[in-house]
Amino acid sequence: MKTDLSPARGMRDLLPATVAVRDHVLAAITDVYRRYGYRRIETPALENIERLQGGQGGENEKLIYRVLRRGLDERVAADTAVGDLIDLGLRYDLTVPLSRFYGQNRASLPDPFRSFQVGPVWRAERPQKGRYRQFYQCDIDMLGEPSVLAEIELVEATTEALAATGLADTTVRVSDRRFLSALAARAEVPEAAWDGLFITLDKLDKIGWAGVRAELTGRGLPEPQVDRLTDTIEGLHGVEAGKLVDALADALPNLGEDVLADLRTTADALAVLAEQRDLRWEFDPTLVRGMGYYTGQIFEIVHPASAGSVAGGGRYDRLIGRLSGTDVPACGISIGFERIVDLLGGTPERASVAVLYDADVPLAEVLAAARRLRAAGRTVSPVRRRGKFGAQLGRLEEWGFGSFVHLRADLLDATAELQERHLGEA
Repeated sequence: MKTDLSPARGMRDLLPATVAVRDHVLAAITDVYRRYGYRRIETPALENIERLQGGQGGENEKLIYRVLRRGLDERVAADTAVGDLIDLGLRYDLTVPLSRFYGQNRASLPDPFRSFQVGPVWRAERPQKGRYRQFYQCDIDMLGEPSVLAEIELVEATTEALAATGLADTTVRVSDRRFLSALAARAEVPEAAWDGLFITLDKLDKIGWAGVRAELTGRGLPEPQVDRLTDTIEGLHGVEAGKLVDALADALPNLGEDVLADLRTTADALAVLAEQRDLRWEFDPTLVRGMGYYTGQIFEIVHPASAGSVAGGGRYDRLIGRLSGTDVPACGISIGFERIVDLLGGTPERASVAVLYDADVPLAEVLAAARRLRAAGRTVSPVRRRGKFGAQLGRLEEWGFGSFVHLRADLLDATAELQERHLGEA
């Protein structure tokens, strides 16, 4: 029987050309984040299942890949609960592992601690374009900083990182979980119904206001409450940066002064940043973010060519405390690495050189030529000459080479300059 060589459903093999693009994107992001002082850490792919299912991951907790305990018998009793068979799970994001990491290593880390993580995460998604079951996340977090310096720096660093990859024309959307709570309280929505309300609001881009209203009334909210909510939200859409705080104070007198002060500081900083860079920002009263651990300002970065955000995050001051017993101010942002790669497409700069050698050229001469080119800082691979010359040059270009040197036995001269030719011109 023929073996199926395709990867697991929802997973992908990545060819060298694709990996080269990913390496380019990651290198650009890494360079920016390091200049902002973020320090790379690594956490395991597996976490204790109780930690992953702690109620803070929102809908993602339903998508966890759970791992069977070691040492189980080949057969178990028919009435055995699934939970009794599982003790670990694959991480669905990098924030929960970071919180565990920080709680365990806090004594040896700087204060505040600027963390940088990049690595695969897993979610049992329904496979479709742009949604994979294994994908990379790229996160920075600031732990121990209580002020909105954290939010502002995270957004500034990430917009700079996105620009460094070649992605332009981005918009930063800002909101605050405390604003959403005040919105719900002002509309007299029972606190027990807030999570459902926020989940529905988060669908506005997909189902429109008619769909949002229908879903809210379907959740049991009276139409007068729905009217108050939608009227308030629509009144705050498109408010100018300089008028934002006054508009919020007028619309929601129950919104705390600390929330208004934080939003004023963030708005002023983003306004200055927008004057210096090619980006826009706006207050989005329907921005929710799906994770249950956010406690303050939240933000997303969007691009007109992407159906979803290309980056997002926010403040989560109580998550570490739930894991370690001590609350720590924390704020983070995650770049949608796969979406960035898909948006950029294409191939990276073709800087590799092929040392193309005929069969009768001594290998010592081949290696010497490659060594000379590498000493000049080039990326070099020897490739034996075979088949039709033009067809082989075409294959070299497909494989990511940008130029070549052709070594022939009758023209060898160890002292002569190597004649490098660009593949597109050959």
